[in-house]
Amino acid sequence: MCSDLDAELPLRSLETQLAELRRSSEESHVDVSEEIAAIEEKIVELRRELYQQLGIWDRIQLARHPQRPYAMDYIERIFTDFQEIHGDRLFGDDAAIVCGPALFRGNPLMVIGQQKGRNVKENIRRNFGCPHPEGYRKALRAMKLAEKFSMPIVALIDTAGAYPGIGSEERHIGAAIANNLMEMIAIDVPMVGAVIGEGGSGGALGIAVVDRLLVLENAYYSVISPEGCAAILWKDRSKAADAASSLRLDPSKLLEFSIADEIVPEPIGGAHLDHDGAAEILGEAIARHLEELRKSTNLLENRYLRYRSIGAHETIDMP
Repeated sequence: MCSDLDAELPLRSLETQLAELRRSSEESHVDVSEEIAAIEEKIVELRRELYQQLGIWDRIQLARHPQRPYAMDYIERIFTDFQEIHGDRLFGDDAAIVCGPALFRGNPLMVIGQQKGRNVKENIRRNFGCPHPEGYRKALRAMKLAEKFSMPIVALIDTAGAYPGIGSEERHIGAAIANNLMEMIAIDVPMVGAVIGEGGSGGALGIAVVDRLLVLENAYYSVISPEGCAAILWKDRSKAADAASSLRLDPSKLLEFSIADEIVPEPIGGAHLDHDGAAEILGEAIARHLEELRKSTNLLENRYLRYRSIGAHETIDMP
């Protein structure tokens, strides 16, 4: 099925034609399997062509697609024996962040993910994937537990940003994120992060100080959301598409600036069309990077150098 993306408008007539042909075939009992196969093949080819030409704003829309696989969708498909832990031992539990030990190809590790909801009730419970301070403190509790038992950590990043409400500020959201940044740089186990949808601001960074950062090809990772940038620069959130271009929210730029280590491809048409396929591809990438990190003899030093080098520049005295 087509999504509501503008980029997919050319596909909609073919989808409609295919549905009508199938209905007609069922009603008239006429075999039109060859015609159906031809249209299906044309849809696949057109989708492949369209998705090779997606603009930045199209990819932002895909990152936010309501049927895109969320953290729990990947956890259910990639890991086994996941046991969720709750609470930060200080205030309460935050359903916007899920975490707990699991098995990955027979080996124990710790999984941490930012989780959105599929419907209104679930989104209210998950706070639309925008964590409170207790969510970040719970995540850090899980990381410390992983370090204690020498388990690698996998973080699935998907948030527009940390929740900026009054209660969140009263419980020190800034301090909670800052503390995670400080602690994660020194956690002595391999850590792999994957931006599976949105990676907005400090809300994403609070669980993303990792050894290897993977970004799905239709995800974004940015210092601010396009709407937030548009509101600041133009005082008009409707200019979000222009802001996305100005922010250069193209995953390839993350590689260019050495922020990401790999852009993980998605199934043709986007991860929302094939959850199983997307999970299989991401699982392979996670396995590859974890294996490389397990062989590292200077994990903490490499992590320190990685973040010290981001944004580094040289000053040259001009004659």
